Amino acid sequence: MTGLDAALAASLAGVRASGRYRSRRTVDSRERGTTRLTIDGRAVLAFGSNDYLGLADHPRVTEACVEAARRWGIGSGAAHLVSGHCREHRQLEEALATFTGRPRALLFSTGYMANLAVIGALAGRGDRVLEDRLNHASLLDAGLASGARFARYAHCDASALARRLSVDAPAGSRTLVATDGVFSMDGDVAPLREIAALCRARDAWLMVDDAHGFGVLGAGGRGSVEAAGLTPDEVPVLMCTLGKALGVFGAFVAGSENLIETLIQRGRSYIYTTATPPAVAAAARAALAIQADEGWRRERVLAHAARFRDGARSLGYALLPSETPIQPLVCGSETAALAASEALLARGLWVPAIRPPTVPSGRSRLRITFSAAHEDADVERLLDALAALRLPGLRG
Repeated sequence: MTGLDAALAASLAGVRASGRYRSRRTVDSRERGTTRLTIDGRAVLAFGSNDYLGLADHPRVTEACVEAARRWGIGSGAAHLVSGHCREHRQLEEALATFTGRPRALLFSTGYMANLAVIGALAGRGDRVLEDRLNHASLLDAGLASGARFARYAHCDASALARRLSVDAPAGSRTLVATDGVFSMDGDVAPLREIAALCRARDAWLMVDDAHGFGVLGAGGRGSVEAAGLTPDEVPVLMCTLGKALGVFGAFVAGSENLIETLIQRGRSYIYTTATPPAVAAAARAALAIQADEGWRRERVLAHAARFRDGARSLGYALLPSETPIQPLVCGSETAALAASEALLARGLWVPAIRPPTVPSGRSRLRITFSAAHEDADVERLLDALAALRLPGLRG
């Protein structure tokens, strides 16, 4: 064993001992139109996906992907600025801009890359980046990598942000405030109206990462910004992903002409990355049309979440303040969360255990997520299991 391997083996042993070692499970098959999977040879009912609207295997989305693959092939072949930007990408960007009510949209391969591009292009040495302490890792990493003065404020605490903003920034510097719209591990929604008002008062730019709100929240499914009644002027930078509610892959940033052109010129993770396959763009455009036309999908998934909350509370479980499809059940320790996940798996229910560093120490949890593809009976089956098992998270 080399010195490198020995050092890595010792480090991995420490991760195992802490209860934070992560292992992948293999999905062998999926029953179309449902959340029933076969994982490592075992049939399960899954409550661990971000496919909130049940579009990942929708026939129209699949067919759009297949037809585009026949026309364009599989790979895009190059970065957008070389020769990888095709008509499918352009049409999807135009559709996303129209849907979000913004002049332009720009596609990215992932939300992580989008966030790196935005914060790196808008803030640098001498500027300030202020973020919610429970933001997604991609936002936090982007803030740290930007070279700007980086600070976090207490979770969903507009007063804490106000205190940060009250400290005068150096003359000529910029202040960028970045927050998740819906927080991926807690499922709660940022106080966007209060944050937007603070940003206007202090001449700060506001960026919202709405990966988990887009397609689910708002009267038209446009996300947490729409639900908060905010305009593009109040939230000039909007980042959303295509691999959650739309069930496909990729991400986009929507905003003004000048914002998008700035990202094209200065967004390193845009400039130096191969464009997503044209077939994926075609599939995303089909999914966008379906979610816009079929509002019942949003109503259904939110109804499942409400049904679960009512049932879990009646069983005595303590829940976090989330009205979204993300319903965490905090277990405490890593071992408790793992044991709870395994107990549910033994009953044919797949609910992943989430542990540090994804969540704070002592806040390991089951991250229960719902989809429009679930049936009412699926929710009841989960509640029956929680009643029988009496997992950590019971009050008292």
